[in-house]
Amino acid sequence: MTNRFTMAPSTKAIRRWQPPAFVTLLASAALTVLTAAPPADAKTRQTPPKPSTEATASRDAGEPLMAIVSIKSQRVTLYDADGWILRAPVSSGTTGRETPQGVFSVVQKDKDHHSNLYDDAWMPNMLRITWSGIALHGGPLPGYAASHGCVRMPYGFAEKLFDKVRIGMRVIIAPDDVEPVEFAHPALFVPNSEAIAAAPGRVDALAREADEASRAAQEAKSAAAVAAREAAPLTASLRKLELLKTRADAELASAEKVLASAKTDQAKARAEESKEKVSAKVALLETQLDTFKAKAKSKLDAVAAAKDVANAAVSKRGDAAKAAREAKVALVPVSVFISRKTQRLYVRRGLEQVLDVQVTIRDPDQAIGTHVFTAVGRAGAGLRWTAATIEGLDDAKAALDRITIPQDVLERIAPTALPRSSLIISDEPLNKETNYHTEFVVVLNDQPQGGLAMRKRPAEVRTVRRDDGGFGWRGWGSPFDNTARRSGQYYDPRQNGQNYYQGQQRWW
Repeated sequence: MTNRFTMAPSTKAIRRWQPPAFVTLLASAALTVLTAAPPADAKTRQTPPKPSTEATASRDAGEPLMAIVSIKSQRVTLYDADGWILRAPVSSGTTGRETPQGVFSVVQKDKDHHSNLYDDAWMPNMLRITWSGIALHGGPLPGYAASHGCVRMPYGFAEKLFDKVRIGMRVIIAPDDVEPVEFAHPALFVPNSEAIAAAPGRVDALAREADEASRAAQEAKSAAAVAAREAAPLTASLRKLELLKTRADAELASAEKVLASAKTDQAKARAEESKEKVSAKVALLETQLDTFKAKAKSKLDAVAAAKDVANAAVSKRGDAAKAAREAKVALVPVSVFISRKTQRLYVRRGLEQVLDVQVTIRDPDQAIGTHVFTAVGRAGAGLRWTAATIEGLDDAKAALDRITIPQDVLERIAPTALPRSSLIISDEPLNKETNYHTEFVVVLNDQPQGGLAMRKRPAEVRTVRRDDGGFGWRGWGSPFDNTARRSGQYYDPRQNGQNYYQGQQRWW
């Protein structure tokens, strides 16, 4: 038997049909188009960026403080307090699924992540920057933008980076090449060494006060409950008498209506007699009620007083817990965002919103750009800052010169400002991705956001509730909570903000 995959066509068969000249010309033209034109959704392939390679700084590297992704150069660069430390090529979102550009931070880590949107695609060493699914992760790099919105990094580079990055690290995605530069300005926060030194002691003292207030509230509630139980029979009798009096009052009102509507003398007489009986009943019940209240007054007053004491103790417990929480929050770096769009200044420490106040911006109708100022380390008694301008005609200094931060705000946040604190200025408002389990998220609205627009943010993200009286994690669920288990993932902020745990189900 002849093998049909290797049999060559006969010369006779070839000669039997020769295509007309115009068919040959059309086929040649079509082949030229197919081989010359790039795919419609790969405009970046027409002018590919200059190829970049992985690089590591020759010095000893510190902890990464910031990652900057350049869409133009298809490159990510990691910075510590002294400059760049790691660099690698990336592949960002393709046309229609563009990687959103702006200011983000790492909100979650997953060593072995798989996509729930794209056929269980493997996304190893994932560093999530939005809960709707944008992340940095290991992936194939064809040499141009090719992802569905994420930032793909070389597999080995992503693995090396994963353990170095902590939750909360700043991630800037910029349209062009951006590099942080050393920066100084009188408007930047200047810490107070005495305030910083006193902060831990204040936290301990307020924590003790909160514990004492909690115990006092519990004791007051218990005392009120005992008093209420002892007075329960009196309270029941009082309620019964009050109910009888209310019904009698209703009967009297009805009798008065009947009397008023009576037409004949006989009907009026009957109505008058009924009214007198009901009036006597009302008077008797009123006397009984007054007598009972007088006899039970001391016990009923004791119950009311016990309830008042319990309510005051609960309120004091809440105030003490809030003060302790705010003091503890002061031990973490502060993040400030100023929006020209909303004319507001927002302050967060950790993931807790501390302030939201109006701010004065000179020439508010003129663009100010988007700038990120980062306290990268200590400089004597102060802080050493860098500035990174993502876009805008104003440079970083000109942008800061236009802003007047209220003095009371500075006095509240500056004394305990720490390295890793930041100030973001932008024309943009806070993006809807910003919520109680993210840092500030700022997206450049004049840049394509296809990769973000096509995703829906989950209604709720659950994280481990701190059981040590910590701050910022209240109401985020627990790994032992059924709903949290069904959602399939959570992370534990107790582990230095670095460890992320994943259940059996995956979201993305």
